[in-house]
Amino acid sequence: MREKLYRVIAASEGSKFSTAYDIFMIIVIVISILPLAFKETNSFFEVADKVCAVIFIIDYILRWFTADYKFGKHNAISFIRYPVSPMAIIDLVSVLPSLTVLNQGFKLLRLLRMFRALRVFRAFKLLRYSKNATIIFNVFKKQKVALSYVLILAVGYIVISALIVFNVEPESFGSFFDAIYWATVSLTTMGYGDIYPVTTVGRVVTMVSSLFGIAIIALPAGIITAGYMDEIHNISDKKE
Repeated sequence: MREKLYRVIAASEGSKFSTAYDIFMIIVIVISILPLAFKETNSFFEVADKVCAVIFIIDYILRWFTADYKFGKHNAISFIRYPVSPMAIIDLVSVLPSLTVLNQGFKLLRLLRMFRALRVFRAFKLLRYSKNATIIFNVFKKQKVALSYVLILAVGYIVISALIVFNVEPESFGSFFDAIYWATVSLTTMGYGDIYPVTTVGRVVTMVSSLFGIAIIALPAGIITAGYMDEIHNISDKKE
């Protein structure tokens, strides 16, 4: 029975029950985060929050109940390991803010009201039920070395650009952090314009750094795109 239950909640391919469960959970997640788009609450949102919280708690318990099938090891370690797994932590964090809704009479649980802002983490639960998100996760996992090099290159670019412009034009940058902020904005080509160089040398540094910034920003996009296409081809080959 537990194995059948796991196949339903673990998004097994080709299972109608699993697909229906995924669709149901996505709808629940969307309803649960809907109040975040409004400043004021109402009776519908309050009732929906209670119902969604109960569903999330049941889902969490069921996944914990079948943790040994998830990890492929039928022992107590699987049940100990599950609560500290990344997706389980997201599930738990998304449930905690609603505990005060279900337990208004407990003073201790009222302390959890400060975590109500963490309801936004419910949006991350959508990742569990999205096959496209799984593909993206696999891409990042396989391309993590290349992406790490790009990250190091980007950090190096920001620090070096900040050091150069901070020494070339100290009047325009009150602190080194301002220079770091400017370099980061230049890297992403956002260009807010709140901090900018005014001398000729500073503007030349800005132009050169912007050109390098465009090249650095393009690197992860190309790596992720190539990895995504490889993942799609692998999935197609397996189906054939």
